[in-house]
Amino acid sequence: MTRYVVITPARDEAEHLEETIRSVVAQTVQPAQWIIVNDGSCDGTGEIIDRFALQYPWITARHRPNRGYREPGGGVVKTFYDGYGQICAEDWDLLVKLDADLSFDPDYFERCILEFKRDPKLGIGGGAIYHEKDGELELEKTPTFHVRGATKMYRRACWEALGGLVQAPGWDTIDELKANMLGWSTRSFLDLRVSHSRFTGAAQGPWRDCIKNGRANYVTGYHPLFMIAKCIRRIAKKPYLVGAVGLMWGFISGYWGSLPRVPDQQLIEYTRAQQMRRILLLDSIWK
Repeated sequence: MTRYVVITPARDEAEHLEETIRSVVAQTVQPAQWIIVNDGSCDGTGEIIDRFALQYPWITARHRPNRGYREPGGGVVKTFYDGYGQICAEDWDLLVKLDADLSFDPDYFERCILEFKRDPKLGIGGGAIYHEKDGELELEKTPTFHVRGATKMYRRACWEALGGLVQAPGWDTIDELKANMLGWSTRSFLDLRVSHSRFTGAAQGPWRDCIKNGRANYVTGYHPLFMIAKCIRRIAKKPYLVGAVGLMWGFISGYWGSLPRVPDQQLIEYTRAQQMRRILLLDSIWK
């Protein structure tokens, strides 16, 4: 049986964390170890983690001091690596980054493992994010190659080839782009539904979230022409116009602020080449 390790960064997630824990506890194939990192929460997150860690020996509680603010992107990766340093199960095959506000069926991880067994070239995968809207679950649409940072699963060989995650906004796209560049495939499993208790970026609000995403696109090395096309398409999505302006503002501010880009020129060139192929309607990972 394939062994997997889960790491969950959690900051002020007392409202949803218990539901996520119960989803993992109910799994038909449970993790070799689950490290839940309390990232300086001010609510009852830490107490919930400790309570379940006492009940289940494969749950490890980790507590970080409160930095005083939420740090999207880079802060999540730092918290993840704090948990990564606590891994005791050395013979793991899959590494999972799981958010603290998700719920899923009891056979979720069993079916994810089967996807990796079926495709030896699958480097990064995970369930598809769904949100409840008007009483029904609605898919959060993403490019085919993209796996939301909330549900990522890394094959060990792919994880080691990546050489680690970038501690900056855009980390959850940079890893997939590099994996594809190195010959791995990456994809979400659309038939495996993961219910997200709140919309992606909801903690910051839509305006700040769009600016953050624009900066993440800059850090990743997006081609300016691709970014313009992305913003034009964004105009027709809620919040109308505001989202497109926020994206472009965040992207341009990367130039003005001289933000450091991903330190891999080959990866930037690969990303831009794939984006230009998409613009020219040629075969590309952007589908």
